[in-house]
Amino acid sequence: MVTTNPKKGDLLIAEPSIIGDVSFNRSIVLLADHSTEGSIGFILNKPLKYNINDLIPEIDATFKVYNGGPVEQDNLYFIHKIPQLIPHSIEISLGIYWGGDFSKVAELIKSEKIKEDEIKFFLGYSGWNTDQLDDELKANSWLISKNTYKNSIIEKDYVSFWRDKMLELGGQYSIWSNLPEDPSYN
Repeated sequence: MVTTNPKKGDLLIAEPSIIGDVSFNRSIVLLADHSTEGSIGFILNKPLKYNINDLIPEIDATFKVYNGGPVEQDNLYFIHKIPQLIPHSIEISLGIYWGGDFSKVAELIKSEKIKEDEIKFFLGYSGWNTDQLDDELKANSWLISKNTYKNSIIEKDYVSFWRDKMLELGGQYSIWSNLPEDPSYN
């Protein structure tokens, strides 16, 4: 379901017109916060070549790490669906939580009490200042969609996610779903 007013927990789907934008081309962003002061989100479908062990050698696990966005790419962030295990988590919406006690996360991963389909790690985040996201929406850079996946969005297949959303939207978007990432290759 496409909407016109973004809310915390919604998805921002990059319009096909965002071609050449390295960070956001074919991106789907989960809005973790949205207010009059600005917006914060995490790109859900841009895996990096790293896993958690590459960044934190003490954690012997291969959980994927994603590009959360172009802001503070030297910081690690995470969303999850297990607030009962991770103290100080902040609810985004629909059973999805942001952050919490990272030392507890490391301990839970080491003891194999967290599965990869329960948590998603990001380097950096996507951020918009006051009115910046509204300006981008007016410029048709993004579509806003309700998160119909709820907390299962954490385990969504990143390879086909944007394409699947284009097909789901139908109409003119269906055509875009089959084009190569760089249309000049067509």
